[in-house]
Amino acid sequence: MFVVCHYSEIGLKGGNRRFFEDKLIENIKKVLRPDFFEFVKRMSGRIIIKLTKEGINNKREVEESLKKVFGIEYCAFAQKTEAEIGTIKKNVLQILKNEKFKNFRITSHRSSKEFPLTSQEINEKVGAYIVDKLQKKVKLENSDLECFIEIVEKSAFLYLKKIKGLGGLPTSTGGKAIALISGGIDSPVAAFKAMKRGVRVIFLHFHAFPYTNQASIDKVKRIVEVLSEYQGKSKLYLIPFADIQREILLKTPAKLRVVLYRRMMLRIAKEVAKKEDALALVTGESLGQVASQTIENIKVINEAVKDLPILRPLIGDDKEEIIQKAKEIQTFNISILPYQDCCVRFIPEHPETKANLKEVKEAEKKLNIKKLTREAIEKTKIIKVINKICP
Repeated sequence: MFVVCHYSEIGLKGGNRRFFEDKLIENIKKVLRPDFFEFVKRMSGRIIIKLTKEGINNKREVEESLKKVFGIEYCAFAQKTEAEIGTIKKNVLQILKNEKFKNFRITSHRSSKEFPLTSQEINEKVGAYIVDKLQKKVKLENSDLECFIEIVEKSAFLYLKKIKGLGGLPTSTGGKAIALISGGIDSPVAAFKAMKRGVRVIFLHFHAFPYTNQASIDKVKRIVEVLSEYQGKSKLYLIPFADIQREILLKTPAKLRVVLYRRMMLRIAKEVAKKEDALALVTGESLGQVASQTIENIKVINEAVKDLPILRPLIGDDKEEIIQKAKEIQTFNISILPYQDCCVRFIPEHPETKANLKEVKEAEKKLNIKKLTREAIEKTKIIKVINKICP
């Protein structure tokens, strides 16, 4: 048995296509147990996996693993046969004999132009054969069953079911970025969306332990474990933030606290980015959702790290869209567990929504920014997370 994996975006990469295909093959090999496959290779615009007996016996595990590989648009468990129309007809018949259906459709794709029949001619000949042998009807729309035939080089791959993949670009084709992740709903979804674009994400969490309990740290660890199923091994930076919050509380105007917290977080994240050779930061901000996420405040917050790109994958999403995606990627139920978030400690009753950069910088003169940043980095703990799928 074989698995046929199709991609979409990678096919548009022109001269760089081979790089993306190689990375996709590498990632597929990482998520599958070595005893599950004989080979994984490219073949005429698709990736072909030949399963071992062990892989065939564990099809469910193979499917679940491949569904979490970025770059795969869809895949299918397929039977391979000789690319000869008589042989194809007989093999399709054998497959359909075991299925229950009243009407059907044949959908063929011929990637090899050396095959003497066009895709439409294949459909017609195989369809007529099945009608004759099984007395079933052809129905082109909303049929009970659809049989797919792919002519690839000198082989034909036959299958009945397409398994939807994640799409996007293979992990590690888009560089590295630092994702600021809280225990909430938004930031895990932002990290996931960055990962879908090929970015390898390094996670960074600010906490107020021991002034708050361990719950936020435990939540984030669980969230990162889930997200790591989509990219393999991950690294999580746990950065103490309570002392910085206290300094801001004591020395700066209350209305500016939220903006000052965010500017300090980005400065620290920038230092981690330097250490990791990361090219950008990723945040879970959605425009206008909370006080720190107005366009005026975002502009002022950006200025703290103006020479480092900040990616905001959720900037145009509303809360319902974010919640739906969180449910799809299975972080939602973790995110809604109660915890003490450092970001809401000492939040003023009326935070500034249209911060003035000059005023913010004046307030920051009362803070020893370099010292606070250095001490936070020195007290940071790093955790390596290895998920249950990738070795």
